[in-house]
This record gives sequence, structure tokens and C-alpha cells, in this order.
Amino acid sequence: MAGSRLEKFGTIYTRVRDLLRSGIIKQSDKPIWYDVYKAFPPKRNPLYVKTSTKSFNMNYGKRQREDAVPDIFYKEDLVRAKFYEVYATGPRPLDLSRLNFVSTCQRFVERYTELERSGSLEESSLFEETAKALLAEGVVLRRGKRERGPAVTVAAESRDPVLGVKLADILEEQHGASSAEKQDSEVHTARTSPQ
Repeated sequence: MAGSRLEKFGTIYTRVRDLLRSGIIKQSDKPIWYDVYKAFPPKRNPLYVKTSTKSFNMNYGKRQREDAVPDIFYKEDLVRAKFYEVYATGPRPLDLSRLNFVSTCQRFVERYTELERSGSLEESSLFEETAKALLAEGVVLRRGKRERGPAVTVAAESRDPVLGVKLADILEEQHGASSAEKQDSEVHTARTSPQ
């Protein structure tokens, strides 16, 4: 019983009491609360009661309604989501080594709530006005590129033709050049060698 850590085999008091009796815990190392609990025991002993998680209804195996955890969304989360959608991650990375670091997104949310509380702006223009207010403070927000894939590749290819060259083409050119050099050297040695 003393080695068990399960509540159903005794209370913490009975387990510590048994450890003290057996000498595993010395009297000088007993917990602070032990004497208080011994002097003033609870009116009802704590009892471990296993709650029944299985139900024998038609929805057996499905999650019960009382176990469902509700989604927690704050209004700031919607602002953050829109910020990251428009501006990607912001102009600089997060520096979590500093305790007083405030991210660009957090600054944006704080300024957004300030402007929203003032009530002088409409809901539709609030996001853009917040960006302008941060720009006035010196925080530069650049619109992020969220699209990845062919559009970026096409732009890179049209910008620089070297990026469109394939590795196989390069190797073929090198192989062709080396075989041409080999043939030239054979012709040269044939001309210079006495016959």
C-alpha cells in the first residue's frame, strides 16, 4: 500500500502515516501538514470514486455532450487572423529572448482596440486606419506574399532566363564540350605525330 500512488488505495494521509511507521520517512522529514491533519482530521475522509465514463445508450463510443470543449475565440483573434492574412508574419521575427518584447501583430491589435474604443471610425475602415496609425509611429507593415507555387516561379523565370536552365542541359553541354575537346586533341596529336 505504501508504494502505490493511486488515490483509491488510501488517502495521502494514510500513505504518509504508513511510511512513517515503517521508517521509510524519518520523523524529522515528515510533511508540514501531517501534524495539522492528525490534530484536525476532516469530518468525511476523502474517498476515491471512479466516475463511469461508459454509457450503454445508442451513442456508445461517441463523445458525450458534457465532455465537449467549447471553442474559445476572442475578438482579438479575428484581428490577428486578418493581420497575418494581409501582412504575413510582419517585418521582423519574434524575439522571445527579451521579456518586454511586443510583436508587430500585438502592437497592431492594441492600436486596433484603441481606435475601436474611440468610436470615431467605422468598422470597415478600422483595419486600414490602424495600419496608417502604426506607420505614423514608425512601424512599417509590408503586405505579405501568401501565394506559393507556379505564380512565383513564372515571375522568377521571366525575370532571369538563367533560372530556367535545367541541370540536365548543363551536364549535356559540359559532356558535349569535353567530347569536342577530346576530338580536337586527337586530331592535333594525329597531325603532329610522324607517320
